[in-house]
Formats: sequence, structure tokens, C-alpha cells
Amino acid sequence: MPAVHHKLLLEDALHDSPQTRSLLSVFEEDAGMLTEYTNQLLQSMQRVFGAQSEMGLATEQLSQRLLEYEKKNFALGKGDEEVISTLQNFAKSVGELNSLHSELANQMADSMVFPLIQFREKDLTEISTLKEIFGIATDEHEAAMVKYSRLPKKKENEKLKADLVKEVAYTRRKQHQASLQYYCALNALQYRKRVAMLEPMLGYTQAQISFFKKGIELVSKKMDTFLSSVSNMMQNIQTQLDSEAEAMRMSQKELLSAEDFVYMPDKDAEPVNRTLIQKAGYLNIRNKTGLVTTAWDRLFFFTQGGNLMCQPRGAVAGGMVLDLDNSSVMAVECEDRRYCFQITSPSGKTSMILQAESQKEYEEWICTVNNISRQIYLTENPEAVAIRLNQTAIQAVTPITSFEKRQEGSPNPDRAKPGGVIAAGSDSQKSGAAPEPEDLIAPGTPIQFDIMLPASEFQDQNRGGGRRTNPFGETDDDSTAESDDSLLQQVFAVRFLGSMAVRCGNNREVIYEAMRQVLAARAIHNIFRTTESHLMITSSDLRLIDPQTQVTRISFQLEEVCQFAAHQENGRLMGFVVEGTDWSDGNGEGEPSFSAFVFESNTEGEKICYTINLAKDITEAKKDPEALAELMKNMPLTNDGKFLLLEAETGETDDGAGPEDLESEA
Repeated sequence: MPAVHHKLLLEDALHDSPQTRSLLSVFEEDAGMLTEYTNQLLQSMQRVFGAQSEMGLATEQLSQRLLEYEKKNFALGKGDEEVISTLQNFAKSVGELNSLHSELANQMADSMVFPLIQFREKDLTEISTLKEIFGIATDEHEAAMVKYSRLPKKKENEKLKADLVKEVAYTRRKQHQASLQYYCALNALQYRKRVAMLEPMLGYTQAQISFFKKGIELVSKKMDTFLSSVSNMMQNIQTQLDSEAEAMRMSQKELLSAEDFVYMPDKDAEPVNRTLIQKAGYLNIRNKTGLVTTAWDRLFFFTQGGNLMCQPRGAVAGGMVLDLDNSSVMAVECEDRRYCFQITSPSGKTSMILQAESQKEYEEWICTVNNISRQIYLTENPEAVAIRLNQTAIQAVTPITSFEKRQEGSPNPDRAKPGGVIAAGSDSQKSGAAPEPEDLIAPGTPIQFDIMLPASEFQDQNRGGGRRTNPFGETDDDSTAESDDSLLQQVFAVRFLGSMAVRCGNNREVIYEAMRQVLAARAIHNIFRTTESHLMITSSDLRLIDPQTQVTRISFQLEEVCQFAAHQENGRLMGFVVEGTDWSDGNGEGEPSFSAFVFESNTEGEKICYTINLAKDITEAKKDPEALAELMKNMPLTNDGKFLLLEAETGETDDGAGPEDLESEA
């Protein structure tokens, strides 16, 4: 190896000339670059050592995982005994390799990483420390020389001069000693850095050679025969796989050659089998998720004996849904879906609506449930009995609409009102098929869920004395004659649910459809809070009054109310249709328009309908004094001559709810 050509001369340390300082700066720059490179090289070597250590840990974990295969007890692991024994042999070999990897990691730590760390911590750190000491000594010498240079020329102080001479000599000696040590360390660093660069790589290479030698001995002596047997085993397995793959490919080609109708849900080529006593397949089941909302879930259903079972996807086994013995099944129309049928328990308390995928599945499920419900599966020859009942099953396939299913005991919207009076507009309800929802309400019609009083209207009603409407019929002294002359004033506590434009006002079905759409919209949009108001019915108009401010939110003339009805099943729901005029065409002749308003009351909606009907009767009777007198004879009156109908509904409710926001029970 060539010798070091550049070095700092120790003889020049005392004089500290600029040439010596210039050469010193070159050595210092070299030492700084060496320190930076050493840190980078050490990081790379530590990364190699870390990877080798991780290799040892990984091989140890691999050996453990190979041994765990036997403990997994795979459900389809029959015939894996040979694989298990082979993996155990591999685990043993991997364990031996793990010991070699661990030994290699230890050798790397001792012969590669440690020497470089020692060089950085000992030699490079020593250079840095000596540089700081040399700098301090140089600064002290310069300060002493400054003091010595300031001695006065005329008035010499021998004592001061002697002290400064001693201080200069001391600092110069100190600087000389520091520079000698610093120069020696920098000169020696030129040799030590070469050893420091070569020693780690020598240790790394020797460790790898030792590892490879021991690995070759392990493989050549112990694993040649074993690896040969494993290779033969894999070839046999691959041959079996190729044979099986070819068979599956041919089977797949044959199955894919079928006609397209196989994939069509409603193109069944096979005839319907009406003698089944067992059936399995996917059906959609309707689940109720709210007051008026439903959801459909696709689940796998099958029959087992006399039970209908259901098995969700991913479940190990199915569970019983319904006992089909003596149950009833019929086809129904539900939510504009096809192939729907309903199964009802014998007691009638439990029922479910299911939807089949196709017409064939639809009819076969109905026939199967019908056969099982008659306990045909318990007979000696169930198929023969099923054939005899085939005709009965066919009759159940004909769909039945919701209007045709209504029994005599079902709620009737036209039942008699109190006092034997029938609500107005009932004559327009004609028998026959019910109109379609699109004929009653235009699709996409917006719904208003609250009645907001405009600010201008509020000011007009409270301007000039601030008179407010009293819901109990008591008026101030300046009340108008119109209020005093009213023969009927009845107040009901109601909650406004919504209003929307409708297409007609002569059919009660339009009110039922509006109720359905309003309740459905509230459920979909999670709107359950309502505000309580007072509905005042007089012989001339209908008013919706704020219970706190007594301000009329909205009012309708009685002749504008063309239809009203209570809900068929929920008696607390009622609604009415108001007729107006649409001037949007701009032709000078307005078209009639209709709006439906839906309310929930604290009492039965039929009482409100009865009161509206009576108000209309009073309005008609006013035209004929004799008829009005006859009507007043038949109805009880209050002390002030007004009709006495019902107790006021505006007091505190049973649950203590005030005029604040309430949650609708609709």
C-alpha cells in the first residue's frame, strides 16, 4: 500500500505560520468528510445487520407456522397426512437454518458493525475534541499577546511586564502542546481510516463464507434425498391437478353452452310442478322498518317437514320461520311488486309476505306451502294426495287486491257518524275499482310539513288593538257581528302533518292517498315532530289557531271544503280537501285547483268530520228559516243559543303535553 504523502510537520507547530494553518485546514476538511461518510457507512451496515437479525426471527416464525398446520384441523384436510409429515421435516430443516442465520447475525455484529462504531467513537471523536482544545488554546494565546502588546513605552512597570511575559509564555506553551497532540491525531487518522474501512468488510465476508459453508454441509448431507422425494410428490400432485382442471374445463364448456333463458329470471322452460312437498330457493321477504316504511331482504328459504326455514347468507344452519301446518297461503299484490304471496298462521296472528323470482317459482311455492299446510307429507303417498289437491292450489295463484280482501269487519270509511249524519261528499264515493294513485295525486308533488304565518299577515291580524281569536267562543266587547251570529263554534286540538296539491276533490280516496304519502314522506325524512294547534269549526269557516298567541294561522271558508274523511284504520287521522282557483294560465279564467290537508287529533277524526258535516248542514239550513228551526229543535243548544256538540278539546292532554312541539303517533 502506498505511504501517506501529506502530513503535518510537528516542527512547524510552534511558529503557527499561515502556511501551516492552510495545510491544517485541508486536514480538518478531510476529517469532516470522513466523519460524514463513516456515519452513512455505519447506517448501511446496521441495516444489513438488522435484516440478518430479522431473517433469523422470520425463519424461526416460519418453522413454528409449519408445525401449526397439523393443529388447524381443516374441514377438508382428509388425505393431508403425507403433507403434514413433509412440513414437519421442513420445519426441522428451517430450524437448523435459523441457527445458522442467528450465528451469522452475531458474527456481523462482532466483526462488521462493532469495529466501525469503535472507529467513530474513539478516533473521530478524539479529533473533534482535540480541535476544540486547540481552538481554545489559540484564543488564549492571542488574548495574552494583545495584552503584552499594549505595554507602555515610556513608563515601564517591571512587575506588570513580568506578569504579562509569564502569561504569554504559559499560553504559548499550552497552544504548542495542544497543536502537537492535534497534529499527531490528524496524521494518525490518515492510517486509521484505511483500516477502519477495510476491517468491517473483511469481517462481513468471512461471516458470509462461514454461513455458506455450513449451509452447503447441511443441504448436501441431510436434505438431498428429502428434497428429491418432495419434488416427486409435487409432480404427482400437479399431474392430478392437470387432469382435474381438464375435466372441470370440459364441464364448464358444457354448462356454458346452454341457452340464454337459463340466466333469465322469468323465462322458465320447465312446466310448473304442483305436487311438491319440499321446496328451496331464494325469496324476498318484506320487513316493516317503521310506522309506514318497509324493506325487502333476499334470503334463502326451504321447507323441512312441516316448517318453513330461513338461512341467511354465511349462516351455518337455518332457523324456523313459521309452522306451515294448517296455515293459509294466497297470492297478493304488494307495493307494485310481482309474484308476491302471503302465508298466514292458523291463528291469524302471524303472517309474512314473500316475493318469488319468477312465475314458475311463484306458483310452485304457493302449491308447496298449500300441500304442506294440509299435512300431505305425513301420508303414505304424498304425491298422489298432492295431485288431487292440485286444483285447489291453482285457485290460490290468482292475485287478490287489497280492496277485494277487505272483510265485513274491516274499518269502513263510510260508517255512521254521531247523530246519524253522513259526512258530505259520500255520495261521490262510487263502487267499483279504486282509482290509481297517479289519477289522484301527480307523481313528485311537493309536500309542505308546516304552516308558516307570513309576517305581514301577523301584523295585520294584531294591528289596531291586538284582537285575538278566542277558541272558546268568548269575544271582546268590540267583536264583530259575524262572530256573534255564528251558530256553531267547536275547537279541536290537532297537529298538522302536511299538505299537498291533489288532482280532484270529489273522491275520498284522494284523502287516503294524501295521508299515505305524507306519512311515508315523514318517515323517510325522519320528520316526527309536530306543533299542536287549535282547529276551530264554525258555521262559516275553518280556522287553524296558534294556542299561544291565538293568531289564526290559516282559515278556509266552509264552502271551499269539498271533501273530508277520517282514516280507515287509524281513527286519530283526518283530512279534508280545499278547492281553490289557479290563475297561472293567464287567460282570465282560472282553473279549479285542490289541496289536501292532513291532521292528527287528540280525539277521533270522525268527530271532526261530523262537526264539519253539521256546519255544512247549518249553512244550508240558513237559506231556509223553517229548516234551520227544525235543525235547532233536534240539537241541544248552549245558553247563548249555539249548538252544543262536544267538550272542548283544547285543554291539557292526558299525557300532559302542552302547545310545544309534540311527536306524532301517526
